[in-house]
Amino acid sequence: MFYSLLRPALFMLDAERAHGLALAALKALPLGGTARCDGPLATNVAGIVFPNPLGMAAGFDKDAEVPDALLGVGFGFAEVGSITPLPQPGNPRPRLFRLAEDRAVINRMGFNNGGAEPAIARLARRHGRPGVVGINIGANKDSADRQADYASLARLMAPLASYLAVNVSSPNTPGLRALQDEGALAALLDAVIEARGDYRVPIFLKVAPDLEPSDIDAIARIALEKRLGALIVSNTTISRPPLKSALAGEAGGLSGAPLKQLALERLRDFRAATGGQVPLIGVGGISDAEDAWQRIRAGASLVQLYSAMAYDGPGIARTITRGLERLMRRDGFASIAEAVGTE
Repeated sequence: MFYSLLRPALFMLDAERAHGLALAALKALPLGGTARCDGPLATNVAGIVFPNPLGMAAGFDKDAEVPDALLGVGFGFAEVGSITPLPQPGNPRPRLFRLAEDRAVINRMGFNNGGAEPAIARLARRHGRPGVVGINIGANKDSADRQADYASLARLMAPLASYLAVNVSSPNTPGLRALQDEGALAALLDAVIEARGDYRVPIFLKVAPDLEPSDIDAIARIALEKRLGALIVSNTTISRPPLKSALAGEAGGLSGAPLKQLALERLRDFRAATGGQVPLIGVGGISDAEDAWQRIRAGASLVQLYSAMAYDGPGIARTITRGLERLMRRDGFASIAEAVGTE
């Protein structure tokens, strides 16, 4: 209710400035407890117990400033980043656009973040606190060796992460999506797995929705061969479904409601390609409990959102988790795990 009153004023601001205010507001919150890991929505994925299946996707908390605040408002897990080894400013502003008529967002941020060193300091300070915090890692735009960037971050972040998410699917770093090619991806993941060392944190891979069937099959084979903890399906899209907003022509990745169908189709594709043997995290266009439940029934063990919070505020986490519990019981399931892939 409060956010619905505040939203018109926030939407008068530049989207990136409003995002900064949202981070500041979360920093000001007293740290609350995390959800119970023995509650009705708790689920185990890749050996991690998630108190509920709803997470905050990467991109919201790029510099690992508010993971505990996100857990405190009801998310079952928070994924921080993408973090790159060195600080980088990202692409020129403006680079974040609300498409209010479409309940969508276009961004061309370009992995803007403060780099690994300050993020490590923040994560080290919260290390040992309860709660699932994944770390999304990426490569610097001007890196001469992107594989080395990912390996370096895996070595640095593994001691601090519940899981590592390898992001090779952002459309806003030139050439990054080429790392989804079979040979390059296999070599990259080998380097990350080796760099992880004795810290056996699960490796998740975040993929694009704009993939051909042959790409999906190749990524699925690699995920099985490398025993990845999960596939995150999917990142933003460079495609443009019909949109109403005058900002529809802005360059960058599209997220929010218009991505829903494409992301759902990709989830089903990866479910089929992996034979259900690799856990999937459904992302893209999720804005209510019905969306999240549909993604779970289609094969997602976990779900994430980001853009919907810009439209509905931080209360969305508890609204969706309450709705998921109701839908789970309505359909006769005793747990989230029982419902995965039962559409």
